[in-house]
Amino acid sequence: MFSLAAFALGLATATPAQTVSNLTQYPLPAARSGPDGITAGPDGALWFTEYYGNRIGRISTTGAITEYPLPAAKSWPAGITAGPDGALWFTEYYGNKIGRITTAGVITEYRLPTADRGRLGIVAGPDGALWFTQVLDSKIGRITTAGVFTEFAVPCCPTAIAVGPDATIWFTAGLDVGCFTVAGAGTFYPIQAAGGETEGIAMGPDGALWFTFAYGIVGRITAAGDLAEYPLAAANNFPNQITAGPDGALWFTVSDTNGVVGNKVGRITTAGLVTEYAVPTDNSEPSGIAAGQDGALWFTEFHGNNIARLEAVR
Repeated sequence: MFSLAAFALGLATATPAQTVSNLTQYPLPAARSGPDGITAGPDGALWFTEYYGNRIGRISTTGAITEYPLPAAKSWPAGITAGPDGALWFTEYYGNKIGRITTAGVITEYRLPTADRGRLGIVAGPDGALWFTQVLDSKIGRITTAGVFTEFAVPCCPTAIAVGPDATIWFTAGLDVGCFTVAGAGTFYPIQAAGGETEGIAMGPDGALWFTFAYGIVGRITAAGDLAEYPLAAANNFPNQITAGPDGALWFTVSDTNGVVGNKVGRITTAGLVTEYAVPTDNSEPSGIAAGQDGALWFTEFHGNNIARLEAVR
């Protein structure tokens, strides 16, 4: 069962976007592949999904790309994470499956018990299983490495998911952020910002959960439900996914600005100082973002059809 919690607000200011000088972009071999989710793999490479390309991709830290097509057409892979078994696990938005790919490229798929689409975020849980969001049927799903499913109903449509402190699962859902124990008990926190919806979420180095909120806000919430909100330079920016960086800050993508496909990556310190960096590709729509084992930030450009590497500012 979910309970509701309330919290106080705090605000900070942002600086205008700066020019990126330490960015390298790697184009995908096929046009309109739609690179989306990305994660660091156990082999030192970055693994990513190709939403429209219907493939799982791997890029080494030197930029060598390998692609693995999914067995069925129009599976639309979205989220991806490194699993506890040394493989990568991913969601299939349209295919109604959870997929597993080894670092050698062997793919196994598990069909969900719920006959619907809409699998998005996925994360390796503290219990040795994989947890994922089911946005269209308002559920949080769990799958063991043996392929056994459990589903938990939640009040709203969940999108992104992350592991928090004390073996908890956190997720974004519409106008709210939710917290789930591995036993299935949850708390729901309504966000008080006006307009838009919550999107990405990640645990920061300070033990709090950091999330993005359209329009133009990055939020921080503690395990006790205390909230602070930090505005971007433009209120009509749409921050997307977020991750903890190697520099002790949080990094996020900006996929839309004033109704135009966005071209920015942002950084926010745990004190709330926001800096935004312009990506040189027009209409690139940065989407997923992850810290690589090489000490850089790696992100996908959904419309730009690139995988990008950005050296963290220290």
